[in-house]
Amino acid sequence: MPAYASIEAARADFPGTERLTYMNVSARGLMPQRARDSIDRMLDERQFGDSDKPAMFDLIERTRDSYARLINAQIDEIAFVKNVSEGLNAIIAAFPWQSGDNVVLCQDLEHPNNVYPWRNLARRFGVEIRTVSPREGTIPTDEIIDQIDENTRMVTASSVTFAPGFKTDLAPIGDVCRKKDILFLVDGVQSVGILHTDVEALKIDAMSVSTQKGLLGLYGMGFLYCRTDWAERLEPAYLARFGVDLGESGAHEASLGDGDYALMPAARRFDLGNYNYVGVAAADASMTMMHELGTQAIEDHTVGLAHNFARGMLELGLPVCGGEPGPHLGSIIPVGAIGEGQHDTTDDPAMSSLHDHLADNGVQLSIRRGILRFSLHFYNNADDVDRVLDLTRTWRGHNRAAVG
Repeated sequence: MPAYASIEAARADFPGTERLTYMNVSARGLMPQRARDSIDRMLDERQFGDSDKPAMFDLIERTRDSYARLINAQIDEIAFVKNVSEGLNAIIAAFPWQSGDNVVLCQDLEHPNNVYPWRNLARRFGVEIRTVSPREGTIPTDEIIDQIDENTRMVTASSVTFAPGFKTDLAPIGDVCRKKDILFLVDGVQSVGILHTDVEALKIDAMSVSTQKGLLGLYGMGFLYCRTDWAERLEPAYLARFGVDLGESGAHEASLGDGDYALMPAARRFDLGNYNYVGVAAADASMTMMHELGTQAIEDHTVGLAHNFARGMLELGLPVCGGEPGPHLGSIIPVGAIGEGQHDTTDDPAMSSLHDHLADNGVQLSIRRGILRFSLHFYNNADDVDRVLDLTRTWRGHNRAAVG
């Protein structure tokens, strides 16, 4: 695998950029060629009977360590899950809830998969859901904190919302939760791999991600981070061999041991059975590239492009949510009016027309809750930004009345 000296050179490892102007990582990221090569090697071994199980376990630990370093965690604080939802539910189900406990969140800005688990808790155990309203499309940190009381057991938030796609100021929430011994649970899928993420600095206690977005891997694969102090107070709702610590006597994956057992340290207790080795191979290859380039360099490059794109759209008279770029804007540029449509549609004829015009000209983007969502990663460059702005300018010239 080549070690790219610059982000600009790394773009060559993404053949998808040759076919499309791709601004849709918020739905799924482009996969680099090196990840495809890693998958092909593993499938070849499986097809021809050459699979090496010890080597596969080595891959698991190498990838666990790679992800831990990516977010500034310890290796034992990482478990493997199949997606964000499974990771969130693993933490929620392991907590000893009692009637009268509460959780605080901004329900309107969370993905449904970080809402239904809480509704399930409310129905099963009488847990109170304390929800705050969005403030100009963002999760209001101060109001989240104001809702915390002596019965709050968890606070949850997305690091970047899937719609409209604004960043959440996590650190103040994490600081209050740490002082009050409240578990702070984060959905990090729209930021990890794109924005520099330090779980220690942000005082995140648990975070779930899947790999098909910012980590440039496959569906059906994800990571769960859980800080040691919290993980070792939690009892997994599901338990399998890899979550049990049998010491040296249990070196084999099928070892049973005696009637007594201890849980594996920290987040390892959440590992269940054999792993998605193909998904792990893809994520390992993509994260190796991220380590080579540096997570802060990736954020600087990507956010810089996104802000330039947002300014260009504003200059063309397009309604960029949140207005001028600022701390609220990361790698996602939302265009349109919040709430003007369903999950993947828009009721605004002008935005629908612009979407179709761009799609017809090879631009990949998505619609979420009525908003056109442009989302970038480090494989994007200034030519991508200029091309989409030029296409929008052409469309604008023919639709001036539609957007005022």
